[in-house]
Amino acid sequence: MEKLTFSIIFLCFFLINLPPSTFAIWLTLPTTGTKCVSEEIQNNVVVLADYVVVPDDHTRSPTLAVKVTSPYGNNLHHKENTTHGSFAFTTQETGNYLACFWVDGGNQGGHEVSVNLDWKIGIAAKDWDSVAKKEKIEGVELELRKLEGAVEAIHENLLYLKGREAEMRIVSERTNGRVAWFSIMSLGICIGVSALQLWHLKRFFQKKKLI
Repeated sequence: MEKLTFSIIFLCFFLINLPPSTFAIWLTLPTTGTKCVSEEIQNNVVVLADYVVVPDDHTRSPTLAVKVTSPYGNNLHHKENTTHGSFAFTTQETGNYLACFWVDGGNQGGHEVSVNLDWKIGIAAKDWDSVAKKEKIEGVELELRKLEGAVEAIHENLLYLKGREAEMRIVSERTNGRVAWFSIMSLGICIGVSALQLWHLKRFFQKKKLI
C-alpha cells in the first residue's frame, strides 16, 4: 500500500512538472507587418485557441486579421476585420502549425495593437466539464481521469519522440556513410592527381635529359 501511495505521489509530481500543453501569449502587432506563432504538433491532436484584441486608451478598438495554416499550407482558419475570435481543429498532419496575426489595412490609428492568444493542445483542450456531466463523475474520480488522459498523452508523445529519434538516427547513419565515401573518393582523387603530376614531371625531366 505504501508503494502504491508513493507511486501515485511521484506520478502527480511528474505530471505537475511537465511542460504545459496550454499557454497564453501576449502579442504586440505593429501597424504594418505580421507576427506569427508556431507549434510543432503531432497528428490527430485537438487544438483550441481564443484570441482577443486588448483594449487600450483609444476610443476605437482596431481590428485585425488572422490566418492559421497547417505544415503543408492548408488553410485552417481565416478571419478579417475582427477584434476577437476562436478556432478549433484536429490535426491531420505532423509538423509546425502557424497562426499569423496582422492589423487590418483599414486601421488608420497608427498605434500598435495588443492581442492575447490562449492556445490549448491535446489533453488541455478537452472539455472536462462535459465529460464529468456525461459520465457523472466528480472529485477524485475526475482528477484520476485527467491523470489517465495526461499519461496517455505522455505515452503518445514518447512514442512520437522515439519515432523521430529513429528517423534522425537513420538520417545520421546515411550522412555518415556518404561522408565516408566522399572522403575515400577525395583521397583517391588526390592520390591519382599526385601520381599524374609525378609521371608528368618525370617525363619532362627525361626529355630535358636532367635525369
